[in-house]
Amino acid sequence: MSIACESTSIMSMSRPPTYIRVVLANRPETFIDPDTFIIETKALGDLQPSDTHVAVRVDYISLDPAMRGWINEKESYVSPVEIGETMRAFGIGTVVKVKEGKSDGLKVGDVVKGQMGWTEYNLLRESELMKLSIQRGLDAVDYLGPLGHPGFTAYFGLLDVGKIKAGETLLVSGAAGAVGSLVCQIGKLKGCRVIAIAGSQEKCDWLEKELGVDKALNYKDEDFYEKCKGIMAASGPRADAGGWDVYFDNVGGDVSDFMLTRMRRGARVALCGIISQYNTTKPTGLTSYMNLISMRAKIEGFLVMDYAARFAEAEREMAQWILEGKLKRKFHIVEGLAKAPESINLLFTGGNTGKLIVKVSRGEERHL
Repeated sequence: MSIACESTSIMSMSRPPTYIRVVLANRPETFIDPDTFIIETKALGDLQPSDTHVAVRVDYISLDPAMRGWINEKESYVSPVEIGETMRAFGIGTVVKVKEGKSDGLKVGDVVKGQMGWTEYNLLRESELMKLSIQRGLDAVDYLGPLGHPGFTAYFGLLDVGKIKAGETLLVSGAAGAVGSLVCQIGKLKGCRVIAIAGSQEKCDWLEKELGVDKALNYKDEDFYEKCKGIMAASGPRADAGGWDVYFDNVGGDVSDFMLTRMRRGARVALCGIISQYNTTKPTGLTSYMNLISMRAKIEGFLVMDYAARFAEAEREMAQWILEGKLKRKFHIVEGLAKAPESINLLFTGGNTGKLIVKVSRGEERHL
């Protein structure tokens, strides 16, 4: 496992019994800016467990592209985060207090995952938390990466939506990100030729040399589209028909529009995200969609929560691949909750490689 870190000072443990949380202050029109969130200080004594709730110290939170949509006023597949509300986030935490005398359920010291939010401590409904039993060879942060929603998105998006088959050519955009890097590896495990698209030569080198993709292309290169034409024309093993069979799209925009001119008959697009469009007020539409008709192809959008009943299936197989050394994971870890508002833009500027996570706690417990 490879971890990239950014150092910053953690909130001093000698302060009074308080904690900080990050709340939504304004809805940005484009990129998240310094006025989007504010930091509030709260009293730890207000977090009193009950028969249904436990107090949790938040250890890690996940930063995901979907968060940009959660702070828009318009409701989509989930309700928007309200102004003045703690920013929503999946995370890993440690139970630090339960109701006195309560003998069933979670115990102090249990490591749990769930909707933690951008906060150092939280009072959370016990029924909405999952206790983790982390086996040797795995790490807690894996449950925010390959064994969490990014991993499940890659797994079901490629296998169930893309219906990838051995011998096919898989194209992946946003290939150096949390989801894309896993899609590339699953594609190789399933016997596919994998073409990856990323935003720097460093990322392309990592994809080829570390993850084993057949070819990685930098979409920022001046001759990117010419390179694509050459690679697609020669993409085997089906030499009779150049192009791709499955496109796992995390990016959208001009790149995806061009790729619709390079598909094979019966091609499938697993539409996971359109990260290039999340911070614009006027998204760019597709103009090459007529090729879907002649190629008898299809585009299918999906949400990972549609597969919630099968998460355990994906977790078992992904964990086995990790333990066997067949699946690599990379984490970009930022230290300190106060860094979360500025760090989330790394997802949209290409500043991260692998899964972006904020380390909230150093493991110390403040008095509750």
